[in-house]
Amino acid sequence: MWRDDLAARGLVLLGCGKMGSAMLEGWLKDGFPGGSVWVQDPAPSDWVRNRGVNVNKALPDRPGLVLVAVKPQMMAEALPSLKAWGGGQTVFLSVAAGTPLSYFKTVLGENTPVIRAMPNTPAAIGKGITALIGNVAATADHLDAAEALLSAIGDTVRLENEGQMDAVTAVSGSGPAYVFHLIETLAEAGMSEGLPEHLALRLARATVAGAGAMAEMAEDSPAQLRVNVTSPNGTTQAALEVLMDAGRGFPALMREAVKAAAERSRELSRG
Repeated sequence: MWRDDLAARGLVLLGCGKMGSAMLEGWLKDGFPGGSVWVQDPAPSDWVRNRGVNVNKALPDRPGLVLVAVKPQMMAEALPSLKAWGGGQTVFLSVAAGTPLSYFKTVLGENTPVIRAMPNTPAAIGKGITALIGNVAATADHLDAAEALLSAIGDTVRLENEGQMDAVTAVSGSGPAYVFHLIETLAEAGMSEGLPEHLALRLARATVAGAGAMAEMAEDSPAQLRVNVTSPNGTTQAALEVLMDAGRGFPALMREAVKAAAERSRELSRG
């Protein structure tokens, strides 16, 4: 029912960069009608222009949902133009990093249902994960509809409170970059042991991708999976004694990295 209602009233994308385009692609593949989508973007890509959606055209009077996907620094200019849609009939779904729910309340009014979401870049291939939290005006039906839309780009989780969003940003929002860096450094380490660059990079990519898929599918915890591939006094144990060192290994380094990202997220939220 929510989908039919949304298709009838219209879905507006305020900003359609990489994340907005990934979501749009997922919706269209899932059968959502392109004619019911309005994209507002100052520089839409050729891909967006050729998707059969309404690009920079007159907007519907009262759309069912507005996806706010502009960059945080553009928010102050873009959002006030939609103030007429505040008040309750239109749901706002924001994927803009560092923009708290309180900002939307100030601009759009306290009765406006707003859902804040934090997706990550694997959404571009339908393998993302998105955390979401709604304000007091967002009903269970609103959250269900947002979750259904976001499921087009991967998995979803709901937060207990907005304060958790900074940690989500640090773990899953920024996390893909940590994994990409792991691939980089693993390949470089292989090269230092005599592997040619192309082979070291191929091995590192496939290893991280395979281990990630295995961790996602397995019933065992990551800790147990680690134990399963670690033979006593073997090569893996020798490496793990370095990586798991309490002072200079992954545990301390990752805590420090995630804390730095979370602190920066808090700074951005405070403006």
